[in-house]
Amino acid sequence: MIRVGLVGFGLAGRVFHAPMIAAVDGLELAAVVERSAHHAEAAYPGIATYPSLEAMLGDATLELIVVATPDNWHVPQSFEALKADRHVVVDKPVAATSREIGGLIAASLQTGKFLIPFHNRRWDSDFRTLQKLLHEQKLGRIVSLESTFDRWRPHPKLAAWREDGSTTGGTLLDLGTHLVDQALVLFGLPEAVGAEIATERESSVTVDSFTIRLYYSRQVITLGANCLAAQPRPRYRVRGTRGNFVKWGLDPQEARLRENPRVIEPGWGMEPASVWGTLAVEPEGEQSGSMVTYPVKPVPGDYRLFYAGVRDAILGKTPPPVLANDAWRVARVLELAVESSAKRAAITCDWPQEPQAD
Repeated sequence: MIRVGLVGFGLAGRVFHAPMIAAVDGLELAAVVERSAHHAEAAYPGIATYPSLEAMLGDATLELIVVATPDNWHVPQSFEALKADRHVVVDKPVAATSREIGGLIAASLQTGKFLIPFHNRRWDSDFRTLQKLLHEQKLGRIVSLESTFDRWRPHPKLAAWREDGSTTGGTLLDLGTHLVDQALVLFGLPEAVGAEIATERESSVTVDSFTIRLYYSRQVITLGANCLAAQPRPRYRVRGTRGNFVKWGLDPQEARLRENPRVIEPGWGMEPASVWGTLAVEPEGEQSGSMVTYPVKPVPGDYRLFYAGVRDAILGKTPPPVLANDAWRVARVLELAVESSAKRAAITCDWPQEPQAD
């Protein structure tokens, strides 16, 4: 049994991390850092509560530390846990810059402990379904993929740390990290990056809209998110040489966990048939231009698979489910996007030496 200490019990800790840790065999949610409240004790009776990470690290039985605090704390708390000889899972974004992530990777190498980014949306139902379609080459060669994460939030919550200007990046680092990570998983590193990054809402003090284009030799990947989408775009729109795939709506796991932060079976991560994606393809062997359109039964989403992978990596059975270098690559793409937006021009990628060979 791997004993886990969770730093932070706000939205990320309460909704995304604690339920998944508690639901995975071989992991024990043993301790939580809450500076003043005692919500974790109420939700998980018998758990130890500490006022600080330093105090929690005094428990030598904790092998894994999960950093789920506001973004500005990710780097110092990850360093503190690594130097205390613990494995670390850190919520996204790992850091505001690739340089800071490189420093954490160096600390991970020095201590021999894992630094694992929480890029959980690799285990969204829609993304897993898209991966399967591409693996099976249902669409032929992909020429264009549009991946969007739109919201209708016209009034900034200026009292909340995500929107009060105290952290860097706003929506770009919050949602852009997920969208870029998914694109790199599917297509690898791009040849060039173009972007428009903006603050659109009245009284907003942080980035709340972006469009990023990743240029490859034979395809263009467009990623976008904003807070003024009263009529959201499809989650995915994919065009290939054999057909198209369109998917509306978001993976259901976050909404279910917000309502009840417990993994409830059966049917966890399954979407209702009414929101399944649609595949339109040319029949095999035909060149008539005719199309066959049908719904695609999704692969269930399951964030537990991330923590099962963390468990297996610590036990020496598999590599980590997300590599620290993956977070570094995402950060580099986002930095190029910021540069592109400022210059109003696409930036050719000149990939520097990575801080660690995979």
